[in-house]
Amino acid sequence: MSLLCRNKGCGQHFDPNTNLPGLDSLIRTGSSCQNPGCDAVYQGPESDATPCTYHPGAPRFHEGMKSWSCCGIQTLDFGAFLAQPGCRVGRHDWGKQLPASCRHDWHQTDSLVVVTVYGQIPLPAFNWVKASQTELHVHIVFDGNRVFQAQMKLWGVINVEQSSVFLMPSRVEISLVKADPGSWAQLEHPDALAKKARAGVVLEMDEEESDDSDDDLSWTEEEEEEEAMGE
Repeated sequence: MSLLCRNKGCGQHFDPNTNLPGLDSLIRTGSSCQNPGCDAVYQGPESDATPCTYHPGAPRFHEGMKSWSCCGIQTLDFGAFLAQPGCRVGRHDWGKQLPASCRHDWHQTDSLVVVTVYGQIPLPAFNWVKASQTELHVHIVFDGNRVFQAQMKLWGVINVEQSSVFLMPSRVEISLVKADPGSWAQLEHPDALAKKARAGVVLEMDEEESDDSDDDLSWTEEEEEEEAMGE
């Protein structure tokens, strides 16, 4: 299962095995190096070839004196402290991916399970969702380089070929078609939940009550949001 392009008339699917972008495409032009003491700005892949002069230590403040623990040059002036050149040469750090704490839930009909992950501005080029008949792997990058990841063993069996993913400005919906109609007691298999509980990484996902039938399932709200984005 792969991400479906939502541009009208396209119909292409994103395959992470062949279309996954490189690290450079995740970095925005104008991003500042995050290493203390380095004032370099990312202008493109060529920026990685420039040396990063930075402070590997921590700032120290004591009785008005300011210094870096790595080089120990003391000063009273805060501006002079910030302007101190780095004492080590290494590689630039253009920004780290931050774990995203996203609200997520799920609901079902007789033949469909919908997993929804809420977050502002998911970035289509960097997201992927992989699934087998009994497992789901989710990797979603939101604006600000925040990343939501989840791996789960499903309660039941799904039809991978008929399942799909929909990206919207404020959420991602993963529609899983059940291989056999019926109700799931929960999203994840009990054995998998028990294993996660022992590891302390339980993914809490509450089922939303849904009275929708299969015939009522539609993506009207998604279409309205897409039109709003295009205006």
